[in-house]
Amino acid sequence: MNPLRWRRGELTLAAKVLLLQLVVIVVLLAAVGVLSIRQSNADFAEERGAQMRSVAEYVAAQPIVRAQLQQRHDGEADPPQTARDLAPYVDRGVSLSGASDVMVVSTDGVVLAATEPSRVGEPAALGDSDAFEGRGWTGDVSPDGDRAVAHHAPVISERDGSLLAIVSAEIVYPSLGDQVATAAPDLALFLGLGALLGLVGTWLVARVVRRSTRGLGTTELAHLADHREALLHAIREGVVGVGTDGRVTAMNDAARATLALEAGPDPVGRRVDELGLDPHVVALLTGEGTEVRDALALVGSRVVVFNRGDASSGGRGIGTVTTLRDRTELVSLQSQLSSNLSITDTLRAQTHEFDNRLHTISGLIQLGEYDEVAGLVGRLTRHRAEVGEHVAKRLADPAVAALVVAKHAVAEERGVALELDPGSRLPALEPDESADLTTVLGNLVDNAVDACAGRPDALVEVWVHAEAAADGASVHVRVRDNGAGIPEELRDAIFVRGFSTKEEVPGGRGLGLPLVRLICAQRGGEVVVDDAGLGDGSGAEFRVVLPIGAAVGQDGRP
Repeated sequence: MNPLRWRRGELTLAAKVLLLQLVVIVVLLAAVGVLSIRQSNADFAEERGAQMRSVAEYVAAQPIVRAQLQQRHDGEADPPQTARDLAPYVDRGVSLSGASDVMVVSTDGVVLAATEPSRVGEPAALGDSDAFEGRGWTGDVSPDGDRAVAHHAPVISERDGSLLAIVSAEIVYPSLGDQVATAAPDLALFLGLGALLGLVGTWLVARVVRRSTRGLGTTELAHLADHREALLHAIREGVVGVGTDGRVTAMNDAARATLALEAGPDPVGRRVDELGLDPHVVALLTGEGTEVRDALALVGSRVVVFNRGDASSGGRGIGTVTTLRDRTELVSLQSQLSSNLSITDTLRAQTHEFDNRLHTISGLIQLGEYDEVAGLVGRLTRHRAEVGEHVAKRLADPAVAALVVAKHAVAEERGVALELDPGSRLPALEPDESADLTTVLGNLVDNAVDACAGRPDALVEVWVHAEAAADGASVHVRVRDNGAGIPEELRDAIFVRGFSTKEEVPGGRGLGLPLVRLICAQRGGEVVVDDAGLGDGSGAEFRVVLPIGAAVGQDGRP
């Protein structure tokens, strides 16, 4: 395809680059020609100036020339006679050197003798010569308007050392046409080679530019750039482009709002680690070589979902592109849904348990074992009362206490013993604090029951305690089980959305622990996992610190 082709009535960028470089080559070649001519003139002045010095000094040193000038100085010879006597020596100087003219000039600047007789008696064009001060001078003069290189040699009296006259030998610079004609072969060769190499290089550059720009014109490229900017800023999701050097290459308005960078300077061109973002967020934006899918992170008070992919051009990596979705409201709804699902599971377990008890009671009545019915009802009543009383004495918040009682029933149904540590203490909390704590505790207990269900002597221990400190109150939660435990290399991965250690994972799995971490982070708390050391297996122990605003005494009570 011809790089000079027209596209929709406009030269492509490759064609414009080609034409521009051709102009540059022409200007460069012209500059080279000018410099070549100037160098030729400098060489001419140096070479022929030395010859003119030799000729002028030769004529000035002739005894007869010095004698004739001494007689003129003494008034013993008239000008015509002096001109006739000096003419042979002047002509000899011209014949010896090929000078344009050789002259003898009096101390008042008048020509006494010259190769060109018409100059005799006229003022001499001596330029900036200082030969009248008794020393030789070489430089440029302009006789008859033609530039020439000349040398002026003083003629000194042998009697008293006075200046008698000066001898000027000059040769006119060759004309521009003569210089071009002389240098034409070499100049044409070098300029031709330069032009050829320049044209080939320019053509190759034009091809590379055309390939890189898909043959588009400058106007079309400008339109594409404008459309790209408009598209980026029209997208409601955040978009962040990061180069291989870790600098931001693109960021739309939604991303700046999501990352809380609206008030600061433009992030484009700055390094991601200089934007004041959390290190975890920086890692999500700058990682290369691995994709990120639906990674949750807390940015300020916002819950943001990150998706990152690598960007490449021509098979070469040029950075990454990350999309950001603000899912704060969605996570809040998921938290509420998680609590509702927990309550639903609890009610289902209790329903199943009541069905079993009713079937047992019905069978005993049919058998006429009324005393056994009374004993069974008494035992069930006492067990429920004991569980409720044990929990209520330690947990004053109704929602959290109800959650623990309900989870106790769910655990019993699955053959797991759920024990509330006698040292647990919790005051009544604000509604939002209670909702967050029930979500955290419910998810941790569910995971613990799942981890140890089916094991002999399956056990889950729960400890909840509110503590007061100088910087505010907080609730400490510990949930541990005697299951298989969590390998150390997976203890960070379990807090990533979608991760699960179970072989069969329904669509709703993999969200509980990320919710726990996000709720803790939103409240300025933390969650850590470690070995529990219960039973045959190492088990797992989750410890949570959740700051609260309620006033708490030293014993954990309000």
